[in-house]
Amino acid sequence: MQRTISIPQHWGYPRFALEQRTEQGTILGLYYYPSGTELAEQFGVGWRYALMPNKNSDELFHFQENKIQLFSPQELFSQIRAEIDFYQQQIGIR
Repeated sequence: MQRTISIPQHWGYPRFALEQRTEQGTILGLYYYPSGTELAEQFGVGWRYALMPNKNSDELFHFQENKIQLFSPQELFSQIRAEIDFYQQQIGIR
């Protein structure tokens, strides 16, 4: 059974997904500040994302949705291709 998450309709749908790669890092978490709350007044209403800048990092950074930049398709392809090459070399070494 696949897990699902229900999001109230009045919240709007998040623009980014968990584990999505962005220029700021990989998205590991997301949360919503609804209007009328203290956090929304302090940080703004809407989705915020927790990102890890790279897989070897122990830091998380938090960004508002409008501050996140996606890689171009070419940049994303190059990044994934480099990872594939790296793991293929690791398999070949052993």
